[in-house]
Amino acid sequence: MKVERFTAENSALLLIDHQVGTMQLIKNIDKELAAKQSIALAKMAKILNLPVVITSSQEDNAQGPILPEIAKILPEAHAARVKRPGVVNAWAYADFRNAVLATGRKNLIMAGVTTDVCLIFPSIDAALEGFNVQAVMDASGSPSDLSEELSRQRMHDAGVVLTATNTLMAEIAQDWSTPNGQQLITLLFTDVFPALGAGIA
Repeated sequence: MKVERFTAENSALLLIDHQVGTMQLIKNIDKELAAKQSIALAKMAKILNLPVVITSSQEDNAQGPILPEIAKILPEAHAARVKRPGVVNAWAYADFRNAVLATGRKNLIMAGVTTDVCLIFPSIDAALEGFNVQAVMDASGSPSDLSEELSRQRMHDAGVVLTATNTLMAEIAQDWSTPNGQQLITLLFTDVFPALGAGIA
């Protein structure tokens, strides 16, 4: 399998269904952790000026609106978000796929809620279509450990690289001493590590 390093110049961030109601379905990890990590990804994208595609499903129903923190950090991406009327697999919804193609990026950073319904299918389809996909698992989550485990196995088997927010940020930063690297390591220590329960005393 071809492995290409993810950089700010070749990657795009896709946030799938991080909606107020949908977040409540997360049970395999702390849903507040998943929210904080997805917000940290949004901040990372803003620092690096990454292309971002946000999608939501049935906002007027129980799923609700996109997390307000993400909407505030990425107002343009939020305004341009792809509202799916009910299509489960975002990749199968033409407006979403076309928005991703329009970024011109072949490396896709994906997070989605829930993993077992909203993230699994677009991540697998994008990987099968030749995109390099990293799925950020602590910015995603499922209603049960079993469904999360089975989804992770299917994604892994399809070539999706599973990662965590801190690992992804370290990979894309490459060098903490650069101006962007300095902002990202600050983000790690202010947002990501405290959410994980780790910090420097």
